[in-house]
Amino acid sequence: MAQTTRPIAGRREWLGLAVLTLPVILLSNSITILFLAVPWITAGLRPSATELLWIMDIYTFVLAGLLIPMGALGDRIGRRRVLLGGAVVFGVGSAAAAYATSPELLIAARVLLGIGAATLMPSTLALIRTLFVDPGQRKMAVGIWTAGSSGGVVLGPPLGGLLLEYFWWGSVFLLNVPFMALLLIAGPLLLPESRDPKKGGFDLLGVLLSLAAVLPLIYGLKQVALEEPSIWSVGALVAGVAFGVAFVYQQRRKADPMVDVDLFRRPVFTTAVGGYALVMFALTGGTYLASPYLQQVLGFSPLPAALWQMPAGVGVIVAAVVAGYLAQRLRPGPIFAAGPLIMAVGLLIMSQVEVDAGLAALVPGMILVGAGTGIVATVAVDIVLGSVPPERSARASALSETSLELGTALGIALMGLISTVVYSRTLLDTTPQGVPQAETAAASETLAAALAIAAELPGEIGAQLADAARAAFTLGMQVPLYVTAALMLALGAIALFALRRADIKPAEAAEEPGMSEAR
Repeated sequence: MAQTTRPIAGRREWLGLAVLTLPVILLSNSITILFLAVPWITAGLRPSATELLWIMDIYTFVLAGLLIPMGALGDRIGRRRVLLGGAVVFGVGSAAAAYATSPELLIAARVLLGIGAATLMPSTLALIRTLFVDPGQRKMAVGIWTAGSSGGVVLGPPLGGLLLEYFWWGSVFLLNVPFMALLLIAGPLLLPESRDPKKGGFDLLGVLLSLAAVLPLIYGLKQVALEEPSIWSVGALVAGVAFGVAFVYQQRRKADPMVDVDLFRRPVFTTAVGGYALVMFALTGGTYLASPYLQQVLGFSPLPAALWQMPAGVGVIVAAVVAGYLAQRLRPGPIFAAGPLIMAVGLLIMSQVEVDAGLAALVPGMILVGAGTGIVATVAVDIVLGSVPPERSARASALSETSLELGTALGIALMGLISTVVYSRTLLDTTPQGVPQAETAAASETLAAALAIAAELPGEIGAQLADAARAAFTLGMQVPLYVTAALMLALGAIALFALRRADIKPAEAAEEPGMSEAR
């Protein structure tokens, strides 16, 4: 058989990768960067509790809901065109958010940010497939892109803390504008246009069904994380699943679907997408629990608390680049499986935190959790890209990003729910004598409420309640970490089995679309 020569990427392609990676870091930051800005936004705009919730969540809702439709749009009309359009929308939304004068305007700006992010994310990854035809170079490029995408989620709070230390709350949004301007200038110079040559009609029904599936799922998961399951949150989850089934049925009947549902029949593809979601579940859930532990148990102020979480982001970045290098030389199965196994060790180390001394366990554990995430994300994204022909790469990219969003929402919801249940029951059993029944009930809802009530109680009772609440929260943090560690061990074992036949050169899919990685 004649050997085919693949073009080797040069300086222009690697500069193009830099242009594509930098905005992805900002897009990922936007998911978490507001965690520390809430008090400043509250003081400046005085939103109601409901308005504040929408300010925080609307970005994720819109982003998750539009990823698949925007990926399909990029394949049809051109990924660079959609990318540059998304940069305009994201830049305008950032400027509008920075100078918003009311909660309503900030919510509207966050909607624009979500639309822009959903447009940018699948296009960046699809263009990497176009820029890097050589399998080895593509793997390294995906590792660098993954380092920016996954690492940005963890680096958001520290970056937000640094900006808020010296500037006003709008700076966390205004930071995006010059980088979007850079993308608009450099994009046409460095990035080629690419699209699916088989242009079909735009699937409006598929778009509506995908939105009706993803949005209720994300909403229901977030509501479960914030409060006890209610008829609304459960109803949203049921509706999301029902519309998801309808979406799958509708896509299977189309000759040119937005999502090739049959890809999920292939163990390699399903393991990649599902594994990516599960590791983001563990990373986000662990980070979500670490923030109140650092601030309310160990007593750190917001900025130092955010900085102590920064090593997890460094772990993601370093491991993603290393995984991209190793993936050029080793089969993907063992590399992928190493990720959740490393995460399991990290989660078990994190679970050893104490009420009065936890940094020695928390920081090394978070570094390992971040490293495992970087490994899995790099291999998973490369498998997803290699599972489809190049002309459908934006749609495949949107699938991997949707799994990231669902994993993130699940991590906060389920790990937060387990933690809350353990905390509440433990505190009710250990509340010191003398605390009134009404205060006991209120204190059992959240650690923050317990500490506020303890500060108002007289004498030693307040100090005893605070100590009991911190101990209960620490136990509530340990239990979901143990559960998630077991889940990661199971994922590692499944990956070793499911990916045992995965090819070391999955990009052969470019010659034989959709086959080599999915065998």
